[in-house]
Amino acid sequence: MATVSFDAVTRDFGGSRPAVDKLDLEIADGEFLVLVGPSGCGKSTSLRMLAGLEPTQGGRVLIDGQDVTGVAPKARDVAMVFQNYALYPNMTVADNMGFALRNAGMSKSDSRKSVAEAAEMLELTELLDRKPGALSGGQRQRVAMGRAIVRRPKVFCMDEPLSNLDAKLRVSTRGQIAGLQKRLGTTTLYVTHDQVEAMTMGDRVAVLKQGVLQQVASPRELYLDPVNTFVAGFMGSPSMNLFDEVTVVDRSATLGGHRITAPNAVDVARVVLGVRPESWEIVSAEHPEALYARIELVEELGAEQFVHAVPQNTTATVRGDRVIVRVDHRRSFAVDETIGLQARPEETYWFAPDSGLRLH
Repeated sequence: MATVSFDAVTRDFGGSRPAVDKLDLEIADGEFLVLVGPSGCGKSTSLRMLAGLEPTQGGRVLIDGQDVTGVAPKARDVAMVFQNYALYPNMTVADNMGFALRNAGMSKSDSRKSVAEAAEMLELTELLDRKPGALSGGQRQRVAMGRAIVRRPKVFCMDEPLSNLDAKLRVSTRGQIAGLQKRLGTTTLYVTHDQVEAMTMGDRVAVLKQGVLQQVASPRELYLDPVNTFVAGFMGSPSMNLFDEVTVVDRSATLGGHRITAPNAVDVARVVLGVRPESWEIVSAEHPEALYARIELVEELGAEQFVHAVPQNTTATVRGDRVIVRVDHRRSFAVDETIGLQARPEETYWFAPDSGLRLH
């Protein structure tokens, strides 16, 4: 196990901005940290710089306090789990898992023992004599995990390892990976673009945007206390409703007929106002103090439903053009129906319109 530090790490491919821009990030010994963000935000580049597969152009990468910035990948004691599994098709599962051990000079008996232990942990024992072509996607992913585990590395680097699995298998496999990491206690940096995956797996989550670190916190803190509109809109499914051009008068903001008292920190005339889908109260469409919205779509999810509606009586614009409301399955709604909405004041979020920073 080990600590990992990114100290002002930069990587520039010659575009209009660096792919990774002065990244400062600390990963504790044994921690499972998830790096999340949209495509092209620099998360995989950051992971590859830790593994030594991508050079840095500024700053330092440290493992257990030792600067490994110029150290070859094989000397860093880091194990990679790739998106495409990267298994040798002509080798059996056992040979794939033990390949790195044999290259490192481990005896056949010790290698077989390590492979057997990892296979039992991953429920692969009965598959050791098969080749990758005879395995399902989930089984191949477990083999790729087993190949990393047998090395007993200081750090695991996982680059979107679940992206090739179907939705149901992703859910079960992410639980297996998170549980396995807890048992092994190996420091892990996990990259994904899926914020649900990030929220359910990480001890902490680091959010990247265009190569710049936005916030690092526990999943719960990211959801409840985002630092800016990007984190607020990215973390959560469905994402937070963000209203632009909301006017504040006499310490109150108005959405249609719905007046919301601003917190003391709000001392500007215009704000971006955020409301999570679960933070709306649905009232009558005739209620005089409501934001009226016409329903365009109802997503039925069994235990709950998401109502997508277009605001009718406000000059503020909602990002995505629709308000999304999370509703209990016991209520019934129809397309083209008009509903009244009121936000719970204590669950609203206020942001500066120019910087996007949270107004605390």
